[in-house]
Amino acid sequence: MKKSKTTTEKNKESLPVAGKQKQHSFFEDVWDVARQVPKGRVTSYGAIANYLGTKLSARMVGWAMNGAFAAKPKVPAQRVVNRNGMLSGKMHFESPTRMQELLEKEKVKVENDKVVDFKNLFWDPAKELGL
Repeated sequence: MKKSKTTTEKNKESLPVAGKQKQHSFFEDVWDVARQVPKGRVTSYGAIANYLGTKLSARMVGWAMNGAFAAKPKVPAQRVVNRNGMLSGKMHFESPTRMQELLEKEKVKVENDKVVDFKNLFWDPAKELGL
């Protein structure tokens, strides 16, 4: 008797890492999604968690992003902000202003540690990558 796939297994098949031979960790899955956020756009910790099938794990996505600086290939961690567009991860960059500097280099305007026009710049992986 063939066992049917769980929702998590089905979601995993649609992830950007599907088909690779190596076993991936949750952190690597987070980084793979973050790498796909286009320049000039931002996403949230919760949006990445939702796409990965772990909607209530936004905090774990934050932990993964905190460790992204050592990842290869590079992860554009500046493009991941909180659900309100706040630069909540800015203290984990080389300097407290570096996250904003990197976003502004991509033409994302930031005022008072918050992405201006967040709703229009928001990139939802569930919509953009399909779920």
